[in-house]
Amino acid sequence: MTETAQRRPIVFHAAALVSGIIFGAGLAVSGMIHPQKVKAFLDVSRISSGGWDPSLAIVLAMAVIVTMGALRVAHRRRRPIAATSFSQPHARRVDGELVVGAAIFGVGWGLAGLCPGPALADLVSTFPSILLFLGAMLAGMMLVHVWRLRARRQSASIQEVET
Repeated sequence: MTETAQRRPIVFHAAALVSGIIFGAGLAVSGMIHPQKVKAFLDVSRISSGGWDPSLAIVLAMAVIVTMGALRVAHRRRRPIAATSFSQPHARRVDGELVVGAAIFGVGWGLAGLCPGPALADLVSTFPSILLFLGAMLAGMMLVHVWRLRARRQSASIQEVET
């Protein structure tokens, strides 16, 4: 059973705040909040001209190493330190929704040079482009929410007709 936000202990919220600050600082220090740096990393066509910036590969590799270590420690524990239970995704298979979502995320990241985490971390800069990105991201999230609600209602009405 998942816990609600009201029942979560204050240590959970404090840990989330500290984790968010550390994550945002890491994104800022690594340069991932700068769209031009991200685009310079993603544009591998610049390799032959010497204009490719591989520095974010080190950031990604370090993130994978830290995550793998943290998951090993987490899997040995019966419950998390700052919550009553682990929150893990229930879906175990790759479906069309996941593939389409990942493709949209990748194309958007390549075009804008931003993804949600760095955009939120860059909110302190208050660049209009960041606000535009966040507005578009929120609009996209709302569209997906509405689409899922419609699909769920259609599925429920089909089941109702069949019974």
